[in-house]
Amino acid sequence: MAFRKLYPSLRPYSSGFLKVDDIHTIYWEQSGNPDGVPILMLHGGPGAGATPEHRRFFDPHFYRIIMFDQRGCGRSEPLGEVRNNAPDLLVSDIEKLRQHLRIGKWHVFGGSWGATLAMLYAAEHADVCASLILRSICLMTKPEIDWLMEGTRTVFPEVWERFVKFIPEAERDNILEAYWKRIHGTDDQMAIAASMQWVAYESACATLYPQFQTMITDDQRRQAVAMARIETHYYKNHLYGANDNLLTRIEAFRHVPAVIIHGRYDMVTPLKTAHELHKAWPEADYVIVPDGGHSALDPAIRDRLVAATDNARSIR
Repeated sequence: MAFRKLYPSLRPYSSGFLKVDDIHTIYWEQSGNPDGVPILMLHGGPGAGATPEHRRFFDPHFYRIIMFDQRGCGRSEPLGEVRNNAPDLLVSDIEKLRQHLRIGKWHVFGGSWGATLAMLYAAEHADVCASLILRSICLMTKPEIDWLMEGTRTVFPEVWERFVKFIPEAERDNILEAYWKRIHGTDDQMAIAASMQWVAYESACATLYPQFQTMITDDQRRQAVAMARIETHYYKNHLYGANDNLLTRIEAFRHVPAVIIHGRYDMVTPLKTAHELHKAWPEADYVIVPDGGHSALDPAIRDRLVAATDNARSIR
Protein backbone atom coordinates (compact mmCIF):
# COMPACT_ATOMS: atom_id res chain seq x y z
CA MET A 1 0.00 0.00 0.00
CA ALA A 2 1.33 3.42 -0.97
CA PHE A 3 0.70 6.16 1.55
CA ARG A 4 -0.31 9.66 0.51
CA LYS A 5 2.55 12.14 0.55
CA LEU A 6 2.45 15.60 2.02
CA TYR A 7 1.83 18.47 -0.37
CA PRO A 8 4.97 20.22 -1.67
CA SER A 9 6.83 22.72 0.51
CA LEU A 10 5.58 26.27 0.29
CA ARG A 11 6.34 29.65 1.79
CA PRO A 12 3.91 32.02 3.52
CA TYR A 13 2.51 34.80 1.39
CA SER A 14 1.91 36.94 4.46
CA SER A 15 2.87 36.91 8.12
CA GLY A 16 2.85 39.21 11.11
CA PHE A 17 2.55 39.65 14.83
CA LEU A 18 -0.62 40.26 16.82
CA LYS A 19 -0.41 41.71 20.33
CA VAL A 20 -2.98 39.87 22.42
CA ASP A 21 -2.33 41.37 25.88
CA ASP A 22 0.22 43.39 27.83
CA ILE A 23 2.68 40.48 27.86
CA HIS A 24 2.15 38.35 24.77
CA THR A 25 2.50 38.95 21.03
CA ILE A 26 1.73 35.98 18.78
CA TYR A 27 3.24 35.20 15.40
CA TRP A 28 0.86 34.26 12.56
CA GLU A 29 1.25 33.37 8.91
CA GLN A 30 -0.79 32.53 5.83
CA SER A 31 0.14 30.30 2.91
CA GLY A 32 -1.54 28.57 0.02
CA ASN A 33 -4.35 30.30 -1.88
CA PRO A 34 -5.15 33.84 -0.61
CA ASP A 35 -8.67 33.45 -2.04
CA GLY A 36 -9.06 29.86 -0.85
CA VAL A 37 -11.14 28.30 1.90
CA PRO A 38 -9.59 29.17 5.29
CA ILE A 39 -8.19 26.35 7.40
CA LEU A 40 -6.49 26.87 10.77
CA MET A 41 -3.67 24.58 11.93
CA LEU A 42 -3.24 24.33 15.72
CA HIS A 43 0.12 22.95 16.85
CA GLY A 44 0.59 20.61 19.76
CA GLY A 45 2.67 20.54 22.89
CA PRO A 46 1.51 22.65 24.59
CA GLY A 47 4.58 24.62 23.62
CA ALA A 48 5.76 22.99 20.39
CA GLY A 49 5.19 25.77 17.87
CA ALA A 50 4.25 25.57 14.19
CA THR A 51 6.73 24.29 11.60
CA PRO A 52 7.04 24.56 7.79
CA GLU A 53 5.97 20.90 7.43
CA HIS A 54 2.62 21.72 9.02
CA ARG A 55 1.67 23.71 5.90
CA ARG A 56 2.01 20.57 3.80
CA PHE A 57 -1.07 18.73 5.10
CA PHE A 58 -3.33 21.00 3.05
CA ASP A 59 -4.01 21.42 -0.68
CA PRO A 60 -2.35 24.82 -1.30
CA HIS A 61 -4.50 25.49 -4.39
CA PHE A 62 -7.73 25.06 -2.44
CA TYR A 63 -6.94 26.24 1.09
CA ARG A 64 -5.94 29.53 2.66
CA ILE A 65 -3.69 27.98 5.31
CA ILE A 66 -3.43 29.86 8.61
CA MET A 67 -0.95 28.93 11.33
CA PHE A 68 0.21 30.69 14.46
CA ASP A 69 2.54 30.07 17.37
CA GLN A 70 0.63 29.95 20.65
CA ARG A 71 1.65 32.11 23.61
CA GLY A 72 5.30 31.59 24.49
CA CYS A 73 5.92 29.27 21.52
CA GLY A 74 8.04 29.35 18.40
CA ARG A 75 8.28 32.89 17.05
CA SER A 76 5.77 34.37 19.49
CA GLU A 77 7.11 36.68 22.17
CA PRO A 78 8.24 36.41 24.89
CA LEU A 79 9.50 32.90 24.24
CA GLY A 80 8.71 30.40 27.01
CA GLU A 81 6.56 32.85 28.99
CA VAL A 82 4.04 31.12 31.28
CA ARG A 83 2.43 34.21 32.79
CA ASN A 84 -1.02 34.82 31.30
CA ASN A 85 -0.76 31.45 29.57
CA ALA A 86 -3.88 29.34 29.97
CA PRO A 87 -6.34 27.47 27.73
CA ASP A 88 -9.09 30.10 27.83
CA LEU A 89 -6.61 32.79 26.81
CA LEU A 90 -5.45 30.71 23.84
CA VAL A 91 -9.08 30.31 22.76
CA SER A 92 -9.42 34.09 22.95
CA ASP A 93 -6.26 34.50 20.85
CA ILE A 94 -7.66 32.26 18.12
CA GLU A 95 -10.80 34.35 17.93
CA LYS A 96 -8.79 37.58 17.88
CA LEU A 97 -6.73 36.19 15.01
CA ARG A 98 -9.84 35.20 13.07
CA GLN A 99 -11.20 38.70 13.39
CA HIS A 100 -7.82 40.27 12.62
CA LEU A 101 -7.64 38.28 9.35
CA ARG A 102 -11.31 39.03 8.57
CA ILE A 103 -12.27 35.39 8.27
CA GLY A 104 -15.91 34.42 8.55
CA LYS A 105 -15.71 30.65 8.91
CA TRP A 106 -12.79 28.25 8.86
CA HIS A 107 -11.91 24.61 9.16
CA VAL A 108 -9.89 23.78 12.29
CA PHE A 109 -7.14 21.15 12.28
CA GLY A 110 -5.23 20.11 15.41
CA GLY A 111 -3.34 17.19 16.88
CA SER A 112 -2.67 16.14 20.48
CA TRP A 113 -2.80 19.39 22.49
CA GLY A 114 -3.84 21.04 19.22
CA ALA A 115 -6.89 18.75 19.15
CA THR A 116 -7.70 19.73 22.74
CA LEU A 117 -7.44 23.39 21.83
CA ALA A 118 -9.54 22.89 18.68
CA MET A 119 -12.37 21.41 20.76
CA LEU A 120 -12.05 24.11 23.43
CA TYR A 121 -12.36 26.68 20.67
CA ALA A 122 -15.33 24.89 19.08
CA ALA A 123 -17.07 24.75 22.46
CA GLU A 124 -17.05 28.56 22.49
CA HIS A 125 -17.23 29.34 18.77
CA ALA A 126 -18.90 26.43 16.98
CA ASP A 127 -20.68 28.83 14.63
CA VAL A 128 -17.41 29.73 12.89
CA CYS A 129 -16.08 26.16 12.61
CA ALA A 130 -16.77 24.61 9.20
CA SER A 131 -15.30 21.31 10.38
CA LEU A 132 -12.86 19.82 12.88
CA ILE A 133 -9.99 17.49 11.98
CA LEU A 134 -8.64 16.03 15.22
CA ARG A 135 -5.59 13.78 15.66
CA SER A 136 -4.19 11.95 18.70
CA ILE A 137 -6.87 12.94 21.16
CA CYS A 138 -5.87 14.38 24.52
CA LEU A 139 -8.36 15.73 27.07
CA MET A 140 -5.66 17.06 29.43
CA THR A 141 -6.74 14.99 32.43
CA LYS A 142 -4.57 13.69 35.25
CA PRO A 143 -4.73 10.01 34.22
CA GLU A 144 -3.35 10.95 30.79
CA ILE A 145 -0.42 12.84 32.30
CA ASP A 146 0.17 10.04 34.81
CA TRP A 147 0.46 7.68 31.85
CA LEU A 148 3.05 9.93 30.18
CA MET A 149 5.07 10.20 33.39
CA GLU A 150 4.85 6.54 34.45
CA GLY A 151 2.85 4.31 32.12
CA THR A 152 5.17 4.53 29.13
CA ARG A 153 7.73 2.47 31.05
CA THR A 154 5.75 -0.64 30.10
CA VAL A 155 6.56 -0.06 26.41
CA PHE A 156 9.68 2.13 26.47
CA PRO A 157 11.47 0.98 29.65
CA GLU A 158 14.95 2.05 28.51
CA VAL A 159 13.68 5.49 27.41
CA TRP A 160 11.76 5.95 30.67
CA GLU A 161 14.75 4.90 32.77
CA ARG A 162 16.94 7.46 31.04
CA PHE A 163 14.25 10.12 31.64
CA VAL A 164 13.89 9.28 35.33
CA LYS A 165 17.61 8.82 35.98
CA PHE A 166 18.06 12.57 35.58
CA ILE A 167 16.06 13.07 38.81
CA PRO A 168 17.53 12.15 42.21
CA GLU A 169 16.03 8.96 43.60
CA ALA A 170 14.46 10.76 46.57
CA GLU A 171 12.27 12.84 44.20
CA ARG A 172 11.12 10.13 41.82
CA ASP A 173 7.75 9.70 43.49
CA ASN A 174 6.58 12.80 41.56
CA ILE A 175 8.46 13.06 38.26
CA LEU A 176 6.40 15.97 36.92
CA GLU A 177 7.00 18.06 40.04
CA ALA A 178 10.73 17.26 40.01
CA TYR A 179 11.11 18.31 36.38
CA TRP A 180 8.90 21.38 36.86
CA LYS A 181 11.11 22.57 39.73
CA ARG A 182 14.26 22.32 37.61
CA ILE A 183 12.81 23.69 34.39
CA HIS A 184 11.28 26.71 36.14
CA GLY A 185 14.15 27.25 38.58
CA THR A 186 16.75 30.00 38.69
CA ASP A 187 19.66 27.78 37.54
CA ASP A 188 19.75 28.37 33.78
CA GLN A 189 22.11 25.48 33.02
CA MET A 190 19.94 23.07 35.01
CA ALA A 191 16.83 24.36 33.21
CA ILE A 192 18.46 23.69 29.83
CA ALA A 193 19.63 20.21 30.83
CA ALA A 194 16.23 19.25 32.29
CA SER A 195 14.38 20.65 29.28
CA MET A 196 16.50 18.68 26.85
CA GLN A 197 15.82 15.50 28.81
CA TRP A 198 12.09 16.29 28.84
CA VAL A 199 11.83 16.95 25.10
CA ALA A 200 14.03 13.97 24.18
CA TYR A 201 11.86 11.65 26.27
CA GLU A 202 8.61 12.76 24.70
CA SER A 203 9.97 12.72 21.16
CA ALA A 204 11.31 9.17 21.64
CA CYS A 205 7.81 7.96 22.54
CA ALA A 206 5.97 9.91 19.83
CA THR A 207 6.75 7.87 16.71
CA LEU A 208 5.87 4.29 15.87
CA TYR A 209 9.58 3.58 15.46
CA PRO A 210 11.49 5.36 18.26
CA GLN A 211 13.54 8.36 17.18
CA PHE A 212 15.82 10.35 19.45
CA GLN A 213 15.86 14.08 18.87
CA THR A 214 19.25 15.77 18.89
CA MET A 215 19.48 19.40 19.94
CA ILE A 216 22.82 20.94 19.05
CA THR A 217 22.16 24.59 18.22
CA ASP A 218 21.44 27.43 20.62
CA ASP A 219 18.07 27.98 18.94
CA GLN A 220 17.13 24.32 19.40
CA ARG A 221 18.01 24.58 23.06
CA ARG A 222 15.96 27.75 23.48
CA GLN A 223 12.98 26.10 21.80
CA ALA A 224 13.39 23.00 23.99
CA VAL A 225 13.37 25.13 27.13
CA ALA A 226 10.29 27.01 25.93
CA MET A 227 8.40 23.81 25.15
CA ALA A 228 9.36 22.17 28.45
CA ARG A 229 8.42 25.30 30.42
CA ILE A 230 5.00 25.60 28.82
CA GLU A 231 4.25 21.89 28.83
CA THR A 232 5.13 21.41 32.50
CA HIS A 233 3.21 24.61 33.33
CA TYR A 234 0.07 23.25 31.68
CA TYR A 235 0.45 19.76 33.14
CA LYS A 236 0.84 21.20 36.62
CA ASN A 237 -1.75 23.98 36.49
CA HIS A 238 -4.29 23.41 33.73
CA LEU A 239 -5.57 19.85 33.84
CA TYR A 240 -9.28 19.09 33.68
CA GLY A 241 -11.28 16.94 36.06
CA ALA A 242 -14.05 14.42 35.49
CA ASN A 243 -16.76 17.08 35.75
CA ASP A 244 -15.22 19.84 33.64
CA ASN A 245 -13.38 18.17 30.75
CA LEU A 246 -14.33 18.30 27.09
CA LEU A 247 -16.57 15.23 27.31
CA THR A 248 -18.99 17.41 29.28
CA ARG A 249 -19.01 20.14 26.58
CA ILE A 250 -19.66 18.13 23.43
CA GLU A 251 -23.24 19.38 23.02
CA ALA A 252 -21.84 22.80 22.13
CA PHE A 253 -20.13 21.46 18.98
CA ARG A 254 -21.75 18.07 18.36
CA HIS A 255 -23.25 19.32 15.09
CA VAL A 256 -19.91 20.41 13.60
CA PRO A 257 -18.66 17.93 10.95
CA ALA A 258 -15.61 16.23 12.41
CA VAL A 259 -13.14 13.39 12.05
CA ILE A 260 -11.16 11.82 14.90
CA ILE A 261 -7.90 10.15 13.78
CA HIS A 262 -5.86 8.19 16.30
CA GLY A 263 -3.01 5.69 16.04
CA ARG A 264 -3.53 2.27 17.58
CA TYR A 265 0.00 2.39 19.02
CA ASP A 266 0.02 5.98 20.26
CA MET A 267 2.17 5.88 23.39
CA VAL A 268 1.91 9.59 24.27
CA THR A 269 -1.88 9.88 24.21
CA PRO A 270 -3.22 6.30 24.30
CA LEU A 271 -6.23 5.30 22.21
CA LYS A 272 -8.47 4.91 25.26
CA THR A 273 -9.15 8.65 25.35
CA ALA A 274 -10.14 8.81 21.68
CA HIS A 275 -12.45 5.84 22.25
CA GLU A 276 -14.14 7.67 25.13
CA LEU A 277 -14.58 10.73 22.92
CA HIS A 278 -16.02 8.58 20.13
CA LYS A 279 -18.59 7.03 22.49
CA ALA A 280 -19.66 10.47 23.68
CA TRP A 281 -19.65 11.91 20.15
CA PRO A 282 -20.64 9.13 17.70
CA GLU A 283 -21.62 11.70 15.05
CA ALA A 284 -17.92 12.38 14.37
CA ASP A 285 -16.12 10.05 11.98
CA TYR A 286 -13.71 7.84 13.91
CA VAL A 287 -10.58 6.43 12.33
CA ILE A 288 -8.25 4.09 14.23
CA VAL A 289 -4.99 3.87 12.29
CA PRO A 290 -3.78 0.28 12.82
CA ASP A 291 -0.11 1.05 12.11
CA GLY A 292 0.17 4.54 13.58
CA GLY A 293 1.73 6.08 16.66
CA HIS A 294 1.38 9.60 18.00
CA SER A 295 3.25 11.66 15.43
CA ALA A 296 1.46 13.33 12.53
CA LEU A 297 4.46 12.32 10.41
CA ASP A 298 4.07 8.58 10.94
CA PRO A 299 3.32 7.50 7.34
CA ALA A 300 -0.05 5.92 8.08
CA ILE A 301 -1.17 8.87 10.25
CA ARG A 302 0.03 11.34 7.62
CA ASP A 303 -1.97 9.45 4.99
CA ARG A 304 -5.22 9.71 6.97
CA LEU A 305 -4.66 13.37 7.80
CA VAL A 306 -4.10 14.35 4.17
CA ALA A 307 -7.18 12.32 3.21
CA ALA A 308 -9.18 14.17 5.88
CA THR A 309 -8.12 17.63 4.68
CA ASP A 310 -8.86 16.59 1.08
CA ASN A 311 -12.30 15.31 2.10
CA ALA A 312 -13.04 18.54 3.97
CA ARG A 313 -12.90 20.41 0.65
CA SER A 314 -16.50 19.30 0.09
CA ILE A 315 -17.70 20.90 3.36
CA ARG A 316 -18.87 24.48 3.27
